[in-house]
Amino acid sequence: MSTATARQAKPATMAQALQRAMRDAMAEDPAVHVMGEDVGTLGGVFRVTDGLAEEFGEDRCTDTPLAEAGILGTAVGMAMYGLRPVVEMQFDAFAYPAFEQLISHVSRMRNRTRGALPLPITVRVPYGGGIGGVEHHSDSSEAYYIATPGLHVVTPATVEDAYGLLREAIASDDPVVFLEPKRLYWSKADWSPDTPAAVAPIGRAVVRRTGRSATLITYGPSVPVCMEAADAAVSEGWDLEVVDLRSLVPFDDETVCASVRRTGRAVMVHESTGFGGPGGEIAARVTERCFHHLEAPVLRVAGFDIPYPPPMLERHHLPGVDRVLDAVARLQWEAES
Repeated sequence: MSTATARQAKPATMAQALQRAMRDAMAEDPAVHVMGEDVGTLGGVFRVTDGLAEEFGEDRCTDTPLAEAGILGTAVGMAMYGLRPVVEMQFDAFAYPAFEQLISHVSRMRNRTRGALPLPITVRVPYGGGIGGVEHHSDSSEAYYIATPGLHVVTPATVEDAYGLLREAIASDDPVVFLEPKRLYWSKADWSPDTPAAVAPIGRAVVRRTGRSATLITYGPSVPVCMEAADAAVSEGWDLEVVDLRSLVPFDDETVCASVRRTGRAVMVHESTGFGGPGGEIAARVTERCFHHLEAPVLRVAGFDIPYPPPMLERHHLPGVDRVLDAVARLQWEAES
């Protein structure tokens, strides 16, 4: 890495990378405004917006009332007049009151105006479990968003992608739902925003680990689980490939299907429910495109089809290494039977 173009990488958390992405976007473009509950003085519940109000002023990093529909509705008006609002929904399930704005206006405005009026809005949603949160604080709500035409839906799993994807989201003229895995906010990596790979394109998956036995397709908070499962699978003689989707919409069929065609087997892993979750759609896409390469059905490892359980039970609800390896074992049995 050239010192003329990049600083030396140093340990950083995902939360810090997200904060830096917003800071850099605000410094480069005065149209970028951050808004949400407690994002200003407090710096957000997870301190992701820490320091932005102090640096850019309360007019550009604004504390809002506790009214999600009003927050997003205000962002719609701002975007119509040329601003680029970055909205924080404090927790996953807190975003539900804003659904009417999201579905009726945010997702449809470009189409409604035949392309004349884009809405460059980034909706940041901390989501998922693993932090001991109670109901309404640990939902995996991605299925709602990917089922809404007109929205881009992305979720990072690494510090570097947190920065790169958020920069791309803020720069996009299409509305982006940016899902931030809460349990990964404090994950660390040696990272610098000046590295050449700092920008992650929306719509492109990435192979995190190559393998030959089966493909684990995953995203967001389940990526570290799949990486751990792939390491543990070595002792069973399995060589697992891990594909991090990064972007749920647009979906990268090319990368995913190329991996499945190489391995002949696939497991979809996510925290969302199994029935009606993203894994069902992805399994269908993979089956349609890779049918003659599959040696076994595409399997799913997901959260149970229940409202999010109390903190003491979440370890049973969330997909873990053992459940992932059980699915891989089933793939082997299916192929041999």
